[in-house]
Amino acid sequence: MQRRNFLKNSLLTSTGALMVPSILNAENWFAANDLRASISARAKGEIFAHFWSKCVGAGRANEGLRASWLEQLKLAKQHCGFEYCRFHGLFHDDMFVYREVNGAPAFNWQYIDDLFDRMLEIGVKPFVELAFMPKAMASTEKTQFWWKGNVAPPNDYAKWGALVTAFTNHCISRYGLAEVKTWYFEVWNEPDLGAFWDGTKTQYFELYKASANAIKAIDAGLRVGGPATSNFVPDDRFDGEREDKTKHKTLTVKDINTLEWKGVWIQDFINYCTKENLPVDFISTHPYPTDWALDPETKKGAGRVRRVGSTAEDLAWMRKTIAESPYPKAELHCTEWSSSPSPRDTTHDSLQAATYVIKANVESIGLTDSLSYWTFTDVFEEGGAGNTIFHGGFGLINYQGIAKPTFHAYRMLNALGDELLYKEDGMIVTRHSRSQKITALLFHYPSERKSVVDGNVEEVLNTGTPRKFILKINDAKPFSNFNIETLNRNNGFAYPKWKAMGSPEPPTREQTKQLKAAAFATKKEKAKADAKGALQWERILQPWHCVLIQAV
Repeated sequence: MQRRNFLKNSLLTSTGALMVPSILNAENWFAANDLRASISARAKGEIFAHFWSKCVGAGRANEGLRASWLEQLKLAKQHCGFEYCRFHGLFHDDMFVYREVNGAPAFNWQYIDDLFDRMLEIGVKPFVELAFMPKAMASTEKTQFWWKGNVAPPNDYAKWGALVTAFTNHCISRYGLAEVKTWYFEVWNEPDLGAFWDGTKTQYFELYKASANAIKAIDAGLRVGGPATSNFVPDDRFDGEREDKTKHKTLTVKDINTLEWKGVWIQDFINYCTKENLPVDFISTHPYPTDWALDPETKKGAGRVRRVGSTAEDLAWMRKTIAESPYPKAELHCTEWSSSPSPRDTTHDSLQAATYVIKANVESIGLTDSLSYWTFTDVFEEGGAGNTIFHGGFGLINYQGIAKPTFHAYRMLNALGDELLYKEDGMIVTRHSRSQKITALLFHYPSERKSVVDGNVEEVLNTGTPRKFILKINDAKPFSNFNIETLNRNNGFAYPKWKAMGSPEPPTREQTKQLKAAAFATKKEKAKADAKGALQWERILQPWHCVLIQAV
């Protein structure tokens, strides 16, 4: 009777709808959908890289001068292990880098020094985005964001090259060549979009040429790449010099997943660099799993999401394209990525985004050198400040410093070992090569959800049926201890607690303290292997729940 009641309660959504045909069939239903694995702690493992911890994004350079931004970067580094941080606006006028005096360039590196010094002290290196255009060098007055980042090509490519040269030399003088050679220099941001580049494809390629030649003239070991283009597309809208919005196929089909998707400008960029004999140490792009095409008549966005496995598909396309190019050893860096490119998508604040992050990253093992989450913080102002403390901002951490479920996703991924023992949809088991200890991560992205999570937060959160997970770890040390940590609707998810408070705007200092504590209050349990070193863990997980199992 207790078993029957447990199953019945487990299979109810918040609306009371039963998610299996009959409770009488529940036992058979669970057996058919169980995820079972039996792994030896001594099994041969395969070394893999934590590409998810390589880089993380942030809004703009000037925001990095704020105490809250730096505090949150330190928290993200401590728990998620990020090695690099990339952001816009390094050369924007609010960093006071460039001006002209009597027609001669004048450089001021104080703000950049302040930012880089503090980042490096935290243990995070800059993934340098060479942008935006200083006003004194801009060929047009077009800007982006409320802070008016200038997106024009330079009025003189030689002046731009001189700026890049002076900046790079200054970094080497301040931090040493050995250090700067560990950095990455990426030329611009999403130049395929008119919002970010008021020029043509050819003009961007000229910008890349000037930048790459300037950097490599200083030292051939410095790393430079591009084209930093936006999300994949299923049509030829970007085949010309500028985007042709009349060619958006996603507006003409019912199911966008029936289309074939490709990276933007990637092949053209490779062809240009090959023709000009230019260096390419890495190729970068932003594989957001959606398409925000605009209807040229109504100006409305489609905003339709792709199937859940699209990120790994895009990365495989990129890997193949690079491998078959004249630059087969070029690294692949996806310098922006999230479930959507919207800074007002409330999915970013919710539990299901964390499960998606884990699933997409696990599926992408071996396909990329980085998949940089955009962004680590809601100290982010592209569209101005958020109107509420949970406004769907990109950040892993909200403006008040409250960690979101996605923060835990990266923290759990970072906790994995560097040897892969077992992987399938819903589970990854790893071993740490130094300590030989086992860490496993289990996650329930319900099969009923075929696409990437989107802005229908409550609907998606209530989608899917429970699934039974059974993991047996053999050949561990006898009586060894394991920590088990669960992220779910009630643990490690501050948003419901904020709602229960009455959604205070803003919360008081005491309420903020409580919300920060709730955000870190994942469910914590302990388990112990038996005398033979075997541990068997079983649990029925609700949709979107994630579990980290660590030998201690």
